[in-house]
Amino acid sequence: MTDSKAFYLIWFAVFIFLSLFILFPLICVLLSPDIEDFKHVFSMQIWKKAAINTFFECICSTFLSVIIGFIYAYAVHKTKIPFKNFFSFIPILHLLTPPFVGGLSFILLLGKQGFITHTLLGLDVSLYGFKGLLIAQTLCFFPISYMICGEAIQGIDENLIKAAKSLGAGHIKTFFTITLPLCLPSIFSSMLFIAVSVMSDFGNPMIVGGRFRVLAVEIYTQLTGWMNWGTSTVLGIILLIPSITMFIFQNKLTKKNLLKTASSSEKKDSLADETLKSCRIIKIFMTVFCILISFCVLAQFIAIIAGSFQKLWGIDTTFTLKHIQNLKRCTKELSNSFSFSLISALLSTFIGGFCVFYVYRTKSPLKKYFDVLVQLPAAVPGTLFGLAISIAASKLKFTNSAFLIIIAITIGFMPFSFRSIASTVSQISTSLDDAAASLGAGKIKTYFTIILPLSKGAFFNAFVYNFVRGVGTMSAVIFLVSFNTPLASIKILNLAEQGFWGDAAALAMLLTVITFVIIGLSKFILFLGSKFWTVKRLH
Repeated sequence: MTDSKAFYLIWFAVFIFLSLFILFPLICVLLSPDIEDFKHVFSMQIWKKAAINTFFECICSTFLSVIIGFIYAYAVHKTKIPFKNFFSFIPILHLLTPPFVGGLSFILLLGKQGFITHTLLGLDVSLYGFKGLLIAQTLCFFPISYMICGEAIQGIDENLIKAAKSLGAGHIKTFFTITLPLCLPSIFSSMLFIAVSVMSDFGNPMIVGGRFRVLAVEIYTQLTGWMNWGTSTVLGIILLIPSITMFIFQNKLTKKNLLKTASSSEKKDSLADETLKSCRIIKIFMTVFCILISFCVLAQFIAIIAGSFQKLWGIDTTFTLKHIQNLKRCTKELSNSFSFSLISALLSTFIGGFCVFYVYRTKSPLKKYFDVLVQLPAAVPGTLFGLAISIAASKLKFTNSAFLIIIAITIGFMPFSFRSIASTVSQISTSLDDAAASLGAGKIKTYFTIILPLSKGAFFNAFVYNFVRGVGTMSAVIFLVSFNTPLASIKILNLAEQGFWGDAAALAMLLTVITFVIIGLSKFILFLGSKFWTVKRLH
């Protein structure tokens, strides 16, 4: 097969994949409710309250997540605090942790029988509801702000800061006139990204939300509890509208940042601000702040480990291996979670990579279609997209739940693959493509010999992230699991709802440990691969 035929064959396969598994399910779910369903939802006060709760919680959680993430990033990258390497590792650790760990550990630490609230402070209080959800979501999403804002802070030209200092500006004025304005695009970008994530968050509201109703959970409960397909889809559409709006703005900001990155060829050193080095008050504040946030993150892991070996959390702290032994019952859930996530991570990474190549490096037809469709799932709440796949499958009379789960996970994390790989590919000079073409290389050969090797780090990071998040995904697959395809994340949710905290903690701990072992092995394999290719090139 010629290179040109292979190019268009893969292009056609990706086109069919995106159309069948993204566009078609969304069309099905948008057309499924009728006028009466809309009238019913908009006439009920309970759904108005749920919508208000959702947007209010979104604003508060997003604001705190962005503020904490930005301050943490500023402390790590711009101040001379001790243990910087350790502090910089904490958000990355949290990002790679299965998402259900946060909600579960919150109950173990701050629930009615929580270690902090009940054992240490002796309080008979419950933080279920708005307060608890705010804390859980803030800790869950601040690493996103840290990552996005950290890139901007590191990219600031130190010459600008030195020029401001030479003109007599103090560190506060320099911060508000140079650092903050230059970081605003990234702050807004992280704000929009987190806002969409918070609105579509399912695990935290389901576990710690209590009676505080939010739309993402109501989409699920209306269908599974009451079989109200119409109400469930209308609630999903209500949640979809602001998500799509914020996604469009966030996507525009991301593309502007990519263009800036692509046009900038000079690497800037991000050195700690000399004034901040000498400002002891700021140094102490930033150190204490990072210690506090790091403690909150690490406490989640400690709670999960401790809960796995206590007979009855908060009541009987006797050491036991009963919860660990009970994991024998979850072999099918564990096997399904890891196998489905592995396949999905491979698919989402390589399909996302091909889409980046088509959109950014070729003049292939329907570039705009690929660009929009591959990123669209980022704006669709997970519960709505899972519902959409379920409706589309029923219309096609397709009942293979394992296949549907793999597709849901693949589609759900494909936008991350696309953006992560695009940010790297945009920095690769197009002159390399031209040189390859002049030597007779076709588009597919250019992709596999130039684009893929030069961006292998981005591919690897996207794969690892997709795999880890896929293991713990809940919202997109909650409608698709069956008796034959149970998942570990759903099992943890069910155990937590039934009050089996020890079993839930043990399963969460095992998933977390296996996840980090796989990440370590993957990094080791990547390291060996890099060494091999280096030696091969030298010979």
